[in-house]
Amino acid sequence: MLRQPKAVMAVAFACVIAFMGIGLVDPILKPIADSLGATASQTALLFTSYMAVMGLAMLITSAVSSRLGIKRTLLLGLVVIIVGAGLAGMSDSIMAIVGYRAVWGLGNALFVATALAAIVNASSGSVREAIIFYEAALGVGIAAGPLIGGVLGSISWRGPFFGVSVLMAIACAVTVFLLPESDTKPQPSSLRDPFKALRHRGLLGVAITALLYNFGFFTLLAYTPFPLDMTAHQVGLIFFGWGLALAFASVILAPRLQARFGTIPAVVIALVGFALVLAAMALWTDNKTVLVVCVVAGGFFLGINNTLVTETVMHAAPVERGVASAAYSFVRFSGGAVAPWLAGYLGETVNDHVPYWVGASAVLLGVLVLLASRRHLAHIGGRAGHDAPAAGSAPQGPMVSEAGT
Repeated sequence: MLRQPKAVMAVAFACVIAFMGIGLVDPILKPIADSLGATASQTALLFTSYMAVMGLAMLITSAVSSRLGIKRTLLLGLVVIIVGAGLAGMSDSIMAIVGYRAVWGLGNALFVATALAAIVNASSGSVREAIIFYEAALGVGIAAGPLIGGVLGSISWRGPFFGVSVLMAIACAVTVFLLPESDTKPQPSSLRDPFKALRHRGLLGVAITALLYNFGFFTLLAYTPFPLDMTAHQVGLIFFGWGLALAFASVILAPRLQARFGTIPAVVIALVGFALVLAAMALWTDNKTVLVVCVVAGGFFLGINNTLVTETVMHAAPVERGVASAAYSFVRFSGGAVAPWLAGYLGETVNDHVPYWVGASAVLLGVLVLLASRRHLAHIGGRAGHDAPAAGSAPQGPMVSEAGT
C-alpha cells in the first residue's frame, strides 16, 4: 500500500497539511471566545459557517473538477484556503472570522473532494487500498493539527490561522511540481446529478446516517474545549491523542472489523460505541478526567466509521463515485453545520450535559436509519477485499472522505 507513485505521495502530503487545518483551530476556540468576548455558540459558528459552505460547495465540486481537471481544482482549493485562513488570522471580530472560515470551507470542499479522486485514480493498488492510504494521511494530519495548534495558540490565537496559510502554501508548491496533469478528463457533469443520485435509497440512507452522526462528532470536537476549560496547549495534546486513535483505527482496526463482521455491521458497531462514549461524557461532564479519556476513546470509533463509510459511499449507488460523493456530502454536512452551534446554544441555555445527550441520541438514530436502509446496501461487499463497484459506477470525478471536515 505504501509503494505509491510520486503523484500519490504528493497529494497525500498535501492532505496531511489540509487536515491539520481541522485540528489546528480546536485548541483556540476558548481563547478566541475569551479574547473577543464571544459566547460558546458564537464561537461554534466557526465550524457552522465552514461546514455549511463546504456542504453547499460539494454540489459543484463534481461539475468544477470535470471541467478544470483534478490538478487545477486541487490548486484552486488550496489557494482559497490560503486566503481564507490568512484573512481570519488578521480579523478583530468573531463574525469576521466566521465569514473567512466560510471562505476556507469553500476551498476545503474543492481540495478534499478532489484529493481522494486523485489518489484513487493514480494509486498503484485497489480502490480499498487507496482509501485506506488516504485515511492514513487524513489521520496523521488530524493528529498533528491539535498539537501544532496548541503550540501556536499558546503564543496567540491568531497563530494557527497564519500557520495554516503557510502550510497550505507549501502544499500548493508540492502539488504544482509533483502532480502531473491527468491524461483524461471525465465527462462534464450537471449540477442536477447529485440530487438525482439521492433517489437511490441506499445512498440516501448512508447520507442521513452521516448527518445524524455529525451531531455527535461536532459536539465532541467543537464543544468539549469549553467544559474542559484548559489552556490551548493542553487541549491540543488531548486532541492529539484523539487524532492518533482516529488514525490507528482508520488504518488498522477498520479493515479487521470489516473482515470479521462485514461492512455495514462494523459501521453499526462503531456508531453504537461512539454513542456510548457521548453518553458517558453526558453523565460525567464535570469530571475532566472522564472527558479526556472519552475524547481519545471516541477517536477509535470515529476512525473505524470514517474508513468504512467512505468505502460504502463509493459503491452505494449506480452513479459515478464523484456524483455520489457530492450528494452524500451535501446531506451530511448539514449536520456538521447545525451541530456546533446547537451544542453551544444548549450548553449556554440549559447545561453542559445536554449537548452530549443530544449528540448520543442523534448517533443512535443514525444507527436506526442505517439498519432501515441495509436491504438497499446488500450489494456492498460483506467482507474486506470486495472492491466491486455498484453497476454503472466509475472512478472519475471528485470524492470525499467521511472525515473530510
